[in-house]
Amino acid sequence: MREIVVSELRRFGNTCKWSWQGWRAAWASERSLRQWTLVNAASVALAFAIEMTAGERALIVACGLLLLAAELINTAIEEVVDLVCPEQDERAGKAKDCGSACVALAALAGGAAWLIVLLG
Repeated sequence: MREIVVSELRRFGNTCKWSWQGWRAAWASERSLRQWTLVNAASVALAFAIEMTAGERALIVACGLLLLAAELINTAIEEVVDLVCPEQDERAGKAKDCGSACVALAALAGGAAWLIVLLG
């Protein structure tokens, strides 16, 4: 049993290490990730500065985190597409555009959550 726990802890530690490496790599190269991170920091600060329920606050924070996740997915798509297909290709462009649309929809979801919380 102890071996299983140690193995799972090691695996979890590796997962955390690789995730942090991914975040740092994206942070270093993706201006949009840095911008969305600043927007999210302001959003979270505002969510705690104004009166709202814990559920509303959780929604705002969760939407912000999902937006950052979408941005990381978009970055991963762009990197893989550029690796596999460095030349211009309609399908490569479509993949990149879909990744960008994912980020846009996540941003719209966050904006909609803010509107509903503030106006509701």
